[in-house]
Formats: sequence, structure tokens, C-alpha cells
Amino acid sequence: MHTELIFWISFNAFVVLMLALDLGVFNRRAHVISIKEAMIWTGIWITLAMGFNVLVYYWQGEEKALEFLTGYVIEKSLSVDNIFVFVLIFTYFKTPPIHQHKILFWGILGALVMRAIFIFAGVAILEKFHWTIYIFGAILIYTGVKMFKQKDKMIDPENNSVIKFFRRFMPPVKEDVKPGRFFVKQNGKRYATPLFLVLVIVEVTDLIFAVDSIPAILAITHDEFIVYTSNVFAILGLRSLYFALARMIDKFRYLSKGLAFILIFTGLKMLVADFYKLPILVVLLIIVVILISSTVASLFFEKKNRKKFNN
Repeated sequence: MHTELIFWISFNAFVVLMLALDLGVFNRRAHVISIKEAMIWTGIWITLAMGFNVLVYYWQGEEKALEFLTGYVIEKSLSVDNIFVFVLIFTYFKTPPIHQHKILFWGILGALVMRAIFIFAGVAILEKFHWTIYIFGAILIYTGVKMFKQKDKMIDPENNSVIKFFRRFMPPVKEDVKPGRFFVKQNGKRYATPLFLVLVIVEVTDLIFAVDSIPAILAITHDEFIVYTSNVFAILGLRSLYFALARMIDKFRYLSKGLAFILIFTGLKMLVADFYKLPILVVLLIIVVILISSTVASLFFEKKNRKKFNN
């Protein structure tokens, strides 16, 4: 079922409107995002996504609605892994909290463009070369196993090849002489600030995560509109989710293990898709159970540790 052009235009117009309201109205002045504000916006984005899911249900039926919901849950849960890395990036570069919103805004804008390219390319490849579904499945399983074995998330920007490339073609990064600016001009020369360097790292990080997350949702559906919209809603809510969870992300010790199982599960689903099609409702329930189990295990571990410390 091909989606009419009017729906593509309408949805993207909605996205542009929300981004314009975000930057031009609600966050026109740089400020530190409080947990309360972040939680409110997280709730708004989830409500908008669920509202859109209802529209999909009445417009394209139960199957498509379940595909959107499953895709959204997968992308939303995998975006938590982005948050772990964003915390490390901002900590490493000592990025002031007041400027983190701006970096994530432009980072997410770039992510939307990259994800759109990945999605359409991925669907086109799967439709033309169906056998690539096994490659995508293998990538997901490999990534999931690697994530499960990984004990600590490390970041070493100094040895990052992208940063080295960036520094070769841009003048040396200057100190943040004008807070909040990505570039400054001195003696007729344009210099990139540390803030822009952080933005580059954020964009590269999302590009790496997209290699995992896009195949994961393609394991659920090949409908470009469903894949795109569920991805966009998850990405748009990522910024507020970051500010809501950043200060307590270390409490979710086993969540990354749960995300690893989700990647392995979706990879296996891709590998057996030609032989057995698992009902979409069953897929959604399995993913939700994995998420709840890993979250509960994390909170239980945190509570147990707190009791030990108090004793």
C-alpha cells in the first residue's frame, strides 16, 4: 500500500512546524533544561506519537498501527543507548548544560536527514535484492552480541578518525570565546569552536547508531511511511528524553543488555522471515517484556546496592 504524497507533505510540514516552535518559541533563549520541563516534553512527544498511531489505525488498519507502534518502541528504546553516549560526550568536552539543548537540536535535525536517506536506501535495497535481508539480520545479531559483551561505554574523541579529518581541513579549534556559537571570526579567519566539535561527534555517533536501528525497524516492516514516521517521532523525543534521564542513566545498569537482546531478536526475525513470519503483536509483546525485565532488574540492582551502602 503506497502512501499518498499529501500524507508525506503533511507529516513533514508538522515536523518542520514543531521544530520551528521548539527553537523559535519555547527555547528561543538558551537555558538549562530542568527535569520537570524535560518530563513534560517527553510526555508531549509520546502523546503525539500515540495520537498519530491512532490515526494510522483508522487510516490503514490494525496491522499497520501495530507495525508503527512496534517500530516506535524499538527506536525509542534504542535511543536510550544514544543517551548513554551523549552523557559521555558532554562530560568529556565539559559542555555547559545551557548549550546542550542547542547541540542536540541541530544534531537531531541532521539525524532526521540521515535517517531518511538510510530508510529509503534500506527499503529500496531489500525490495531489489531480497537476499540482503540475511545481511541486515546478521548485522543486528553481531551488534547485539557485541553490545551484550561490552562492559563499559568508552569514548576517545582524540583518536577519532572523523575528528582528525575535521581538524585537517578546518583551522585549529579555538577556545569558546563566544559561548553558544559554533563558529567565530578572528583576524579575518573563521574558526570552529569546541561547541561545533561536539556537534560533529554527536552527528557521527547518530550515524553509527542508525546502522543498527534502521535494520531493526526494517525487520518489522518495509513500508517507508511507517518506518520513517516511527523513526522521526522517536528521534524528535530524544532530546527531551536525554534531559529527563541524563542524571539517572547510570541507574539503568541492565538496560543495555535488554537492548542487546532486542537487536539479537530482531536479527533472528529477519533471518527466519522467509520461513516463518512471527505475528506483529507477538513481536511487540516480546520487545516490551525484554524492556520491562531489564528495567526492573536495573532498579532492583540499584535498590540492593543502596541497601548495602546504607548498612
